[in-house]
Amino acid sequence: MHAVKQKMLLGVASLLMILASSLCFGAGIPDKVSIGAIQKYYAPVTFNHAAHINNLKDCGLCHHHTTGAQVTDPNCARCHKNSGAQTVVSCKGCHVADPFTPEALKQQRDQQPPIYHRDKPGLKAAYHVSCLGCHQKMGGPTGCQDCHKRNDGGDALFKSGKYAPKVPAKPKAAHH
Repeated sequence: MHAVKQKMLLGVASLLMILASSLCFGAGIPDKVSIGAIQKYYAPVTFNHAAHINNLKDCGLCHHHTTGAQVTDPNCARCHKNSGAQTVVSCKGCHVADPFTPEALKQQRDQQPPIYHRDKPGLKAAYHVSCLGCHQKMGGPTGCQDCHKRNDGGDALFKSGKYAPKVPAKPKAAHH
C-alpha cells in the first residue's frame, strides 16, 4: 500500500511540474527573437530564446516577476510579492527605448503614487545589464561584436573597413 501511495504522490508531483513549466514554456513563446534597434550600424542580434530557456530553466531570471515567478529581490517584493503573470513579458513592455525623452521623464516625475522604479534602465541598458551579467557568470560572449556584427553603416560611422583612413606610405630614405 505504501508503494502505491508513493507512486501516486510521485505522479501528482510530476503532473504539477509539467503544469508549472508550461506557464513559462507555453505556446506562443518565440524560439528566436530579432533585436534590431541599432540596425543602422549593426546587423540585428538574433537572440536564441529557445536555447536560453533550455539552459536557464527559469524565465524569472530575465522576465523578473512578469511570468508569475516568485520575486526574490526584497526591494521588488515590497510591491510585487503577490504579482501574478502579466500579459506582456517582453523587455520593451516595461523598459522604454528612450528613457530620456521629455515624455518619459515627465511620466516618471508625475507618477502618483511615486514609483520605486525611477532608476529603471532603458531598453538597451536592460538588455546589456541582463545579458552581460549572465554571460560573464556563465562564460557566454561578452565582446560587443560577438553579438553585434557591424554593417556598412557602422563601418562608415567608425571609419573602419573600407572607410578606414589610408595610411600614407613612408617615404624611402635617401641613400648617400
